[in-house]
Amino acid sequence: MPGTTTDLTRLRTTLTVFFALDGFIFAGWVVRIPAIKQQTGASASALGLALLGVSAGAVITMILTGRLCRRYGNHQVTVVCAVLLSLSVALPPLTHSALTLGAVLLLFGSAYGGINVAFNSAAVDLVRALQRPIMPSFHAAFSLGGMIGAGLGGLVAGALSPTRHLLGLTVIGLVVTALTGRTLLRLRPPGPPENSPASSPKEGTRPRRLNSRTRGLVITFGLIALCTAYGEGALADWSALHLEQDLDATPGAAAVGYSCFALAMTIGRLTGTRLLERLGRTRTLVYGGTTAAVGMLLGALAPSLWAALLGFVITGLGLANLFPVAVERAGALAGSDGVAIASTLGYGGMLLGPPAIGFMADWFSLPAALTSVAVLAATAAVIGFVTRRTAER
Repeated sequence: MPGTTTDLTRLRTTLTVFFALDGFIFAGWVVRIPAIKQQTGASASALGLALLGVSAGAVITMILTGRLCRRYGNHQVTVVCAVLLSLSVALPPLTHSALTLGAVLLLFGSAYGGINVAFNSAAVDLVRALQRPIMPSFHAAFSLGGMIGAGLGGLVAGALSPTRHLLGLTVIGLVVTALTGRTLLRLRPPGPPENSPASSPKEGTRPRRLNSRTRGLVITFGLIALCTAYGEGALADWSALHLEQDLDATPGAAAVGYSCFALAMTIGRLTGTRLLERLGRTRTLVYGGTTAAVGMLLGALAPSLWAALLGFVITGLGLANLFPVAVERAGALAGSDGVAIASTLGYGGMLLGPPAIGFMADWFSLPAALTSVAVLAATAAVIGFVTRRTAER
């Protein structure tokens, strides 16, 4: 295992790059969803079913990735999934029906789900070795990558076709993986700190056995991740369409909506370590969930573009640290098994949210459907309060 501070620093930097790449590629895809929806001629519900391909691929792969990580290693699985993610993002613009779109999104979702379980497991190992709550910094990199990817998508939306744009993302992804993956494969995962007392309540404690009680606690934190990631997925896939369709924004301005959300998430997560050290997990969860609920009500129901963008910013600040805290705590409780369970629930929420929004948009309206994000954010705050004793241990 890495035995020096230099090795741990290199590992942290390398993992940060992969988190950022994941956010960059995913955001590049989501800002082109309106154009691909028009290309395929899909209705809101048909698009929702196609997006279910991402959900299905991701959830199935997440269940298997925990085993793959135990057998081959978190670092190896991260690199392989990064290659698959980079290749598969170029496929959606080549489709011309909701059915074929759903099929290629199944592959894209599989790669997306696999890399998220793998690098979150690697990050939890590093958090334990460093004995500091640095998990939000990795997710800040994901948000920063998303902000850059969405911003770039907004800039090129009027100049490049979705095919050329997403093929460019493939090239960037493969180059970054080739350069950074070599470093990651050379570094062995860190073990627990050698002189950490067994009774310490810090991140250095060893994970428990995954018995029924521990599994229940992990699932509870996974539910927090699900509630909050639902909002991330909904804004990723539907924010641009909401601004363009309901508030008459231009395609470029609509793409800026997700960029604002991603920027707020990045700022919130960059300050997440200090926030956790000052407030603790419980207040971070409760305050964050409440703030996100208020922000999403504004973002969904505001009558003007600028008010909606403000709502997205508030929502991003509120949601910023909820998912990292939930996944980190699940990993601290049960190691890689805990990460796999919480990640499956969390990213399942992120990827099942968009098709649910699509159905609700057909039944009611898209603004009404987006208020479900506020409901689940409030639910996460309630769960965080109820589990306050466990969260602070």
